[in-house]
Amino acid sequence: MASHETYYVPSQSKWPIIATLGMLISVFGVGTWFNDMSAERPDSHGPLIFFIGGLFLAYMLFGWFGSVIKESRGGLYSPQMDRSFRWGMSWFIFSEVMFFAAFFGALFYVRNLAGPWLGGEGAKGVANMLWPNFQFSWPLLHTPDPKLFPPPSGVIDPWHLPLINTILLVSSSFTVTFAHHALKKDKRGALKAWLALTVVLGVAFLFLQAYEYYEAYNHLGLTLGSGIYGATFFMLTGFHGAHVTMGALILFVMLMRIMKGHFNPEKHFGFEAASWYWHFVDVVWLGLFIFVYVL
Repeated sequence: MASHETYYVPSQSKWPIIATLGMLISVFGVGTWFNDMSAERPDSHGPLIFFIGGLFLAYMLFGWFGSVIKESRGGLYSPQMDRSFRWGMSWFIFSEVMFFAAFFGALFYVRNLAGPWLGGEGAKGVANMLWPNFQFSWPLLHTPDPKLFPPPSGVIDPWHLPLINTILLVSSSFTVTFAHHALKKDKRGALKAWLALTVVLGVAFLFLQAYEYYEAYNHLGLTLGSGIYGATFFMLTGFHGAHVTMGALILFVMLMRIMKGHFNPEKHFGFEAASWYWHFVDVVWLGLFIFVYVL
């Protein structure tokens, strides 16, 4: 008979059901919220429903990961389980790569195919008959229908806030790597310092991005409704900001666990997985900085 030393079978859990309910309520809330926005209903219950779904998900994450931590520290996991965690995290990051690849693909399609076609260029330039006076250029500061999609008056200067944010995130990749090396050498003081600095850099990035959004909306007229340029800009940078937020929270949890004495130089995949995710977030930002802000 197999034991937990060769193949671990977890006990029955309520967390998958709670996760399903949380995702269902959250998605329903977002859909209701967006539909009510388009219908101009200021008394929408969408935000409340979405918030309730978020509470379900937060409760699930706290409880489920708490169970995993207890099982791990209780010595229930074997090398086979460690491999399962590594493969699981690898496939999760791969799915995130594909997620952002879809948005970068949409950006490429608009800039190099659909946009020029509407401007009368290329094999499908006949599409220009929709807006005969439209001339395509990127960034798109002159939309085909300015009344429906008012264009922005300008774009974000890549060499100010975006450059500072790039320096912050690239620096955070180094600090989390230094923290990882400190953990391998069992230098707990250096580990806490480097990891805390990584969290601070991530939070600073988010504050600067929020200020950048404020400037875009209030001074440049760059919004989600300002044509395809505004839509792709906010979808790419917004989803990345959400990933930075999640990554910073994960690293903060790792810091709290380290404060409690968790992890050792031999067994610390929880921390390692968090660092993988953070490096992924940093690489995505480099792509954003180049293809969204600079080019």
